Amino acid sequence: MSDDHPRDRFDLVPDAAAETAFLDAWERGRLHHAWLLCGVEGTGKATFAYRAARRLLGAAADPASGPLGARRDDPVSRLISAQSHPDLLVLERLVEGGKTKKSISVDQSRELPEFFSKSPSQAQFRVAIIDAADDLNLNAANALLKVLEEPPERGVLFLVTHAPGRLLATIRSRCRRLSFPIWAPDRLETLVRNRTGAEREDAEHAAVMAGGSPGAALALASGATFEMDQLARRWVEGDVDRAEALAIADRFRGAEGQERFETLMDRLIAAVRMRALQSAPGAGNRWAELWERLQPLPERAAGLNLDKADVLAGALADLKRVQAQQERVG
Repeated sequence: MSDDHPRDRFDLVPDAAAETAFLDAWERGRLHHAWLLCGVEGTGKATFAYRAARRLLGAAADPASGPLGARRDDPVSRLISAQSHPDLLVLERLVEGGKTKKSISVDQSRELPEFFSKSPSQAQFRVAIIDAADDLNLNAANALLKVLEEPPERGVLFLVTHAPGRLLATIRSRCRRLSFPIWAPDRLETLVRNRTGAEREDAEHAAVMAGGSPGAALALASGATFEMDQLARRWVEGDVDRAEALAIADRFRGAEGQERFETLMDRLIAAVRMRALQSAPGAGNRWAELWERLQPLPERAAGLNLDKADVLAGALADLKRVQAQQERVG
């Protein structure tokens, strides 16, 4: 996909029903001040938030691009893409020294009251997007709660969340919820083929492995994620080359190395899960147990600052043990 960030996506309609519900509330004068956008990661929640923000901030409608479609060449759209619209505030994890911070800080969250205390300078509303609310640390969440308890006049807040159950109940209760369902495999396949030009077989695989997430499907069909996915699938099928694995682990240093490690582990875990689902009951149980053991490894590696090469080596050793058990059973 040529437009990587949600603020630059104009032709992807995450969920027409959600967009229609939002427009209906706005047109009837019942626009809630806070919207909780829920769904698995990659289902277009942030894209929706930016689409809604463009329209709230006055961008001309483009009905051909869905209920909340806006013209790409509109001055408002240009300002948002340039991250320079005075009536839009976005809170997301900061990048410092090439590393993305683990959470959204309380200092960032404290920008919200000041932002909403001012009148809109160019539009009818002031809009804030938190992407994602799951990344708020406890103090930041409490600072946000103060804004929700005193709804700002002509202010609209969008909270993107992949796991709403982890948010404070007091935050959830003060928001109107919009749910973004996973996409059907045939819809994902069509999206991948239209966006990336992938061959049918590759598009079908991406659609199956994406777990209903259009973002994941597009990533799986292109670039480094595609290569990592192919490698993980080959390893799960039994072709683990130790020298190859060592060469890959050698590139785990630095910010790009961290991203490469997380992508590879994500695809390895997904490939093991798929093998568990496709295997007969006995073998399927062994693969399912391996999947459960692998799942916490990326977060544990980050939290304890473990050597990523050692984590990968341990995961592959565990994988080979399961493969050997399956060969003995026949």
